[in-house]
Amino acid sequence: MTATLGTPARLRQAPPPSFAHLSRLTDDTGLLEHARHALARREHGYCTDDVARGLVVAAREAEPSPAVLRLAEIYLGFLTHAQHGSGAFHNRLGYDRRWTDDPGLGDWWGRALWGLGTAAARSPAPWIRQEAMVAFTLGAARRSVSPHAMAFAGLGAAEVLRREPGNALAAALLADAAKAVGWPDSDPDWSWPGHHLAYASAALAEVVIAAGRFQQDVALRASGLRMLTWLRDIQLRDGRLSVLPASGWRRGSVRQRYDQQPIEVAALADACATAAAATGDASWHDGVRQAIGWFLGDNDRGAVMWDPETGGGFDGLTPHGPNLNQGAESTLALIATLQHARRTPPSQRHGDVADPTSR
Repeated sequence: MTATLGTPARLRQAPPPSFAHLSRLTDDTGLLEHARHALARREHGYCTDDVARGLVVAAREAEPSPAVLRLAEIYLGFLTHAQHGSGAFHNRLGYDRRWTDDPGLGDWWGRALWGLGTAAARSPAPWIRQEAMVAFTLGAARRSVSPHAMAFAGLGAAEVLRREPGNALAAALLADAAKAVGWPDSDPDWSWPGHHLAYASAALAEVVIAAGRFQQDVALRASGLRMLTWLRDIQLRDGRLSVLPASGWRRGSVRQRYDQQPIEVAALADACATAAAATGDASWHDGVRQAIGWFLGDNDRGAVMWDPETGGGFDGLTPHGPNLNQGAESTLALIATLQHARRTPPSQRHGDVADPTSR
């Protein structure tokens, strides 16, 4: 399953996103969180975080198959069940169909609004759009103290505004999300708000870019682009992505190289695609190409990070190669990243990714 550094140089075509493994992890309740290799681990149950991301990728399909449309319906049903009347969400549901937590406004609330906003804006099924909008409206009246949660929620608001530019609730949420993220430090060696990069950091830059674009605020958009430029630059090694590890990185500390997580790659692909749309600058498509390349083997270990037989994404890149477990988060990151290959201009088509040995 690995592309070693000794293989001949060649071009590899990015595959279309496969929903086969996502379907394998999905039952009539929701999306099971973990897997051992390709086999779902029922004992770990479900989480709103992953179900919301599942709704994002399913809703992004402009012409979904009946199977993908069914996934969207299951995920939407899960999220509406997880939502409390206050607009907050439960996050963890056991396989026995019992919630193991109280409703809250953590990252899962933000991701739920991201999924609901995407479905409300993009789903070709009117009944999905309508129900997603009802749940989004209830949740969008709340605010979280977490910048990450606010960033994810803001991305859902940006989706709603694509379809309904006059939606005042979504506009207020997007503006508040950008404020929660804050402005990057003026130090060019750490062009980021705060002193710690945690996970899916590109989403924070993306929501600032989206807010600046919607508000026609040149300075705000520029700050988001500066954050994203810096974040992408520090994650490049010899022209390929070397994303921040699961442990993150604190300013002034030694940066670790592993374990690299697919969620970082997918977040960067999304943010670069948003930057390209906001600026018209095609050079941002290079970031999408590099993200796709990471999954196809253009990474620090020259390792292919997905299983073509199952359609599942591997859970992480370790010093010894891929973690071969194929959980929901990594598979969703794979699908989300490959979806971008269909949207880029032919001159920047990221389906043609150079083998790492050709560099």
